[in-house]
Amino acid sequence: MLAEGGLGLLTVKDAPRAFHVMAKPTGATCNLDCEYCFFLSKEMLYPGSRFRMAEHLQEQYIAQLLEAHARAPEVVVAWQGGEPTLMGLDFFRRSIELERRYARPGQQVLNTLQTNGTLLTDEWGVFLKEHGFLVGISIDGPRDIHDTYRVDKGQKGTFDRVMRGLAVLRRHGVDYNVLTTIHAANGHRGREVYRFLRDECGATFLQFIPIVERATMATLPIANAGWRPLYLQEGDRLTHRSVGPAQYGRFLIDVFEEWVRRDIGSVYVQMFDTTLANWAGEPGAICVHSETCGLQVALEHNGDLYSCDHFVEPRYRLGNIRELPLLDMVASPQQRKFGQDKLDTLTEYCRDCDVRFACHGGCPKDRFVTSPYGEPGHNYLCPSYQAFFQHVARPMRLMTELLRSNQAPRKLMDVYAAEDAKRGRNDPCTCGVGRKWKRCHGGDVGREAIA
Repeated sequence: MLAEGGLGLLTVKDAPRAFHVMAKPTGATCNLDCEYCFFLSKEMLYPGSRFRMAEHLQEQYIAQLLEAHARAPEVVVAWQGGEPTLMGLDFFRRSIELERRYARPGQQVLNTLQTNGTLLTDEWGVFLKEHGFLVGISIDGPRDIHDTYRVDKGQKGTFDRVMRGLAVLRRHGVDYNVLTTIHAANGHRGREVYRFLRDECGATFLQFIPIVERATMATLPIANAGWRPLYLQEGDRLTHRSVGPAQYGRFLIDVFEEWVRRDIGSVYVQMFDTTLANWAGEPGAICVHSETCGLQVALEHNGDLYSCDHFVEPRYRLGNIRELPLLDMVASPQQRKFGQDKLDTLTEYCRDCDVRFACHGGCPKDRFVTSPYGEPGHNYLCPSYQAFFQHVARPMRLMTELLRSNQAPRKLMDVYAAEDAKRGRNDPCTCGVGRKWKRCHGGDVGREAIA
């Protein structure tokens, strides 16, 4: 139980009104063995651990999180992993009870769960719906794509099990979004993946996460062989699973050209929403494309707090909630510097870029290549970001103008329809891949992959 007198969190100088915690009640433990998962190796940080969050720590976390958000109208309780459903339903039932106990008058608590979906049952579906959970489910595309890297401990594909889990969510009316990682197996199949997620999975909220697996000369052969050394943000080598430096941008453009003609206002792609926010001068939802970061921390099963989910390693450990209040660590000089470094360490090439306002240099974890100016510490995905942001400049400007005149951005689809009606069937496709219009986004090509 907590000591009397509360936690004294509100005295922290310059404390943020809100921040996001990715809480990992099972640590890195998972029932799957996805080849590109950077987090599974984090088990090595805690040798001998049972990798289960204890009840007293669960209570301490919920209490501190809710008190730390006393000045915010709502607080998000986000469970991730590893695979958080391995904790069982009773753990999450208790979380709801703790939220009710510690919530302040008028404070709204939102619950989210990121899962691979393979352990979901109707009992889970009833619980998640009853308590208004937003569930993120990981699906990489159609069967042949998904099963390339998302395998179980026996190296067997997981597509059927994930789709059964998705069916549970849909059957019980649970709010869900789909998280899709972009890698060597699907980076050239953007429209096909998007159509599958939209049409077969019924997804209306999509997140695309590029897989960039860094390695050193020493760890690359091990990583490529499927073994897992402790994954650290080190090295300038890439595994064969990683998306190419320009491939991610091509994927996004391929998806955008489908979305902008058919789905504005009905399908929400996180990357497109954040891009529009940056064009409109509003804060976006993705820390990757924010000017600074540091307000999305990761909590391990034992109470250790780290600067970011991608930086769970000893030098980025902020402390433990059993010893230091959560808000103290989030507002600490160490964490503020971590967030400010995202801006302060931009290369000169990045500072000179005409789409910097939309990109902000991307995630610091991917800054390990040399810029065209010869500077170290440049973002590996820069070619993708430049290509995508430049490609969408006109439609983003038009949607911004629609918003400022109190009109719906979906009206942009009328503009595209009118322009497409004048386009010749043999004209180059607007996606820029080099195909004829009739053979690409201008034709009904079904789920044909882009070669």
